[in-house]
Amino acid sequence: MKPTDSVFRFCKIGSGNILLRGCATGAIALACMTPAFAQEAEEEEEVRSSVSGTNVQENQIIVTGLRGSLQRNLDEKRNAAGVIDVISSEDIGKFPDSNVAASLQRLPGVSIQRNGARGEATGITVRGFGGDFNTTLYDGRRISTATGGRQIDFSTVGVDFIGQLSVLKTPDVSLSSDSIGATVNIQFPKPFDNPGFRAAVTASGSIQDRSGDIVPTGGILISNTWNDTFGVLADFIYTRRDTDSNRVYVSGWPGGNFAPCQLTGSAATSCAPTGATTDPAVPASDQRTIPGWFPQQYGAEQQRVNDERIDARLALQWQPSYGTMITLDNNYSRQNVTSENYAFGVWFNQTDLRNVELDENGTAVNFTQAGSPTDFTSALNKQILETNQTGLNIQFEASDNLSFEVDGAYAKSKLNPGDVVGSLNADVGYGGALGTNLQFIVNGDSSGAFPSMANFGPAGVAADWANTALIGSHVTVNQTQRNTDELWQVRASGQWEQDDLKVQFGGQYYEDRFDFANYSTFVNNFWQAYAGYGDPSGRTTGIAPLPASLYEGSISLDNFIPGFDGALPPSLFVFSPVAYQDYLSSLGDPQAQNIPGYNYGCCGSNFTGTFDQALDGGSIRDITEKTWSLFLRTSFNSEIAGMPFFFNAGLRNEHSSITANGNGTVPLEILTSTADPTLLTVVLSAPQPLTATSSYNYLLPSLDTRLEITPEFQVRFSASRTITRPTLNLLYPQLNVPTGQRIGALSAAGGNPSLKPYIADNFDLAAEWYYQPNSYLSVNAFLKNVSNFIVGGVTNQTINGVIDPTTGQPAVFAVTQQVNGPDATVRGVELALQHVFGDTGFGFQANATFVETNRPYDEQDISQTGFAVTGLANSANFVGFYDKNGFQIRAALNWRDEYLLQFGQNQNTGAFGAEPTFVDESFQIDISSSYDINENFSVFGEVLNVNGNQQSTHGRYSNQLLDVFDYGRRYTLGVRYRY
Repeated sequence: MKPTDSVFRFCKIGSGNILLRGCATGAIALACMTPAFAQEAEEEEEVRSSVSGTNVQENQIIVTGLRGSLQRNLDEKRNAAGVIDVISSEDIGKFPDSNVAASLQRLPGVSIQRNGARGEATGITVRGFGGDFNTTLYDGRRISTATGGRQIDFSTVGVDFIGQLSVLKTPDVSLSSDSIGATVNIQFPKPFDNPGFRAAVTASGSIQDRSGDIVPTGGILISNTWNDTFGVLADFIYTRRDTDSNRVYVSGWPGGNFAPCQLTGSAATSCAPTGATTDPAVPASDQRTIPGWFPQQYGAEQQRVNDERIDARLALQWQPSYGTMITLDNNYSRQNVTSENYAFGVWFNQTDLRNVELDENGTAVNFTQAGSPTDFTSALNKQILETNQTGLNIQFEASDNLSFEVDGAYAKSKLNPGDVVGSLNADVGYGGALGTNLQFIVNGDSSGAFPSMANFGPAGVAADWANTALIGSHVTVNQTQRNTDELWQVRASGQWEQDDLKVQFGGQYYEDRFDFANYSTFVNNFWQAYAGYGDPSGRTTGIAPLPASLYEGSISLDNFIPGFDGALPPSLFVFSPVAYQDYLSSLGDPQAQNIPGYNYGCCGSNFTGTFDQALDGGSIRDITEKTWSLFLRTSFNSEIAGMPFFFNAGLRNEHSSITANGNGTVPLEILTSTADPTLLTVVLSAPQPLTATSSYNYLLPSLDTRLEITPEFQVRFSASRTITRPTLNLLYPQLNVPTGQRIGALSAAGGNPSLKPYIADNFDLAAEWYYQPNSYLSVNAFLKNVSNFIVGGVTNQTINGVIDPTTGQPAVFAVTQQVNGPDATVRGVELALQHVFGDTGFGFQANATFVETNRPYDEQDISQTGFAVTGLANSANFVGFYDKNGFQIRAALNWRDEYLLQFGQNQNTGAFGAEPTFVDESFQIDISSSYDINENFSVFGEVLNVNGNQQSTHGRYSNQLLDVFDYGRRYTLGVRYRY
């Protein structure tokens, strides 16, 4: 690195000049400070000397701590070409939050999505665009993810040794133009960012208030450089989180038509609703002509989640000569999420409902169903996500004006590698002769109430709800998703710079290959091997009673979701699905001997006693996406009427080609179950290989301007075109029909390899006032015109003429398929204020975002092609802090209004298309604090979700509860050591 004007600058402090080191990527950057702030920094912070790789000596004011971090973030935002927000580490090994997404939500326009069972922030929404609309990079490189989408799960990223997070809300064409929301660049430290020997160690323990177990987290980073030529940095992080969460759920609110005889107050002496909608040959009271919505499945569940993660990084840097830097690095992560789930569930069929009371919106708020079975379930779920990326970066200066960079990387991500079983399930209960005339009652809005049940228990006897003498075996579902995502990428770029003019040019190629396969006991029909509940339910199949030793205890459902209205049955069972399946297998081989209770009508001669999974041939997908990009960007500094003016214009051309391979099957026959009249088995044809190809090309321009009206006040204008590609898991060429299904809920899903990207024309207009050190006020208005929205249409159709044995008519499947469709406009404004109260140590950050669209959700539209923009919600964040004399405390308040998360529910088989999922309004308070015992050693603590925020979702209307999760508070206490 050479001392040019772009790297070093003098700042006036009092009567003298101090040479400040500038900002290379990943380095600590300081802007010129006012005399008062510089004096304060000089008194309170460390003064260091020497510049690596040069003979120039300098006095550097290195501002550490929270205020130093905030000032660096502010400086980078102020001087950036486009609209950007930055979060930097306060010091090596001291990132401000325990989760990447939790940090990002403090920024204007950024909100988070939480995993309900863990309460962890797993994804972000930027200006209303979430998930796959945002691109996440590691040091400017794409990341592979075997989950099937393009977004990463931020809970898989260890934050202890991150250097900086940058959120680019307007595109940098040299990095990417394929994110309509934002590009998030996660920058990791490298040896020459902080030359010399550096070390950091962090260790902590955390406890969630319901789990009761203290679990550890720890990390170590070591970095050293030798002779300004060679450097090594290595770090390792182990993170564990245990969470017990309570959940009440409705798996879906399908829309359909009721017959008049089903409604409360009906005078009909009998009721036999038509199989479809209307039939002139049957009485009018039996014709299904009244639209409404009903709960498909209702229950409660406790999830005991263990989340373990390992992160490791190695970075080697070699500076063989002046102006040349070679970096070789490797990033590795492995997350293992294991959950033990204990639940009960009841299933409803629309045509079986009686005494139905519909509210003014058509929601079934009160009804009964005769013969309702009750199931108690236990599941051991595992998801292992392993990702490894290796990259090589070469930077060299050909002359004082011309420099080049070449970067290449290979990444591979695997979901559930090896022989892990993703979900191992046990389902027991009672039905048939013990089925009850169950009543279901909606108690209010989903944000404060869950439904109640009445007349529950075997044959309606509530006292026998958990009578193990009456409980028998039912279905046994094991399934595993195994995916692999491989990503190759190379980027070459050059930069020519002279005076106030800079020209960047280059190209990029990446190839992403995604393999998908599903294994389950649905495929071979083993899931029904011991279905039926047994003798107490009047069935000849199923084992009852089960050994008492299988039951390990119970979970009370009293006050299950604190603060919510609603009534639940008394308890859940705690029992092991492993022990349950082992017991059934110990009964022997039903092909070699007669085993009472075995369902001889289900599995032919294939089942020999063990619940082996089989590969679903129709699930196999192999999708390859290849993209070539060329970019050119020019920027210069000038003046307009004596005011400094910055201009940046870029152009990026992207060409992508898709090759999609898969196996196609069609249904040949549908069979009813001899063990359970609600179960169906779809017999499929042999898989046939299918291949489809597609391609597209887009020219993506961008423009950024900045005018400095006064030294403290500046305005910005940006315009760009960006795209968001469809996720790879949508591009398969076949139609998939699940083999295991239920009466009245036949479904199928199809891919579409011809999907084109979303296209957005984006405009930003911002005003920023940097009125004192570490303080600013900004207003940013934005507009996005988006076309080619990808929508998941649900149509009811027959497939291959197969007959539904329950109606005698051609089977009607609810088929989900993605298509390009509507356009929409999203507009909004971001307000941000950061203020530090002089040298008191007190300060705050506050921001609010207000968004709207011309395509809001229309709850009255029951067509199958309804469309709305997802993710849009007003939001606000406030962080108050104190940082002085080594003591720091922060309180973060985060609010987000209700928003449409997606189209589709866990059960989505209704006649009115893809039913919506809304997330209710949320408000959460987090507190963190630390104290520096000395220059190297500090202690810290954190309390997450101080106010006990709960996450709830609902369907088309606010009283259609889908989920409510109570994930409690988390407490953390730890220590840090830095050298």
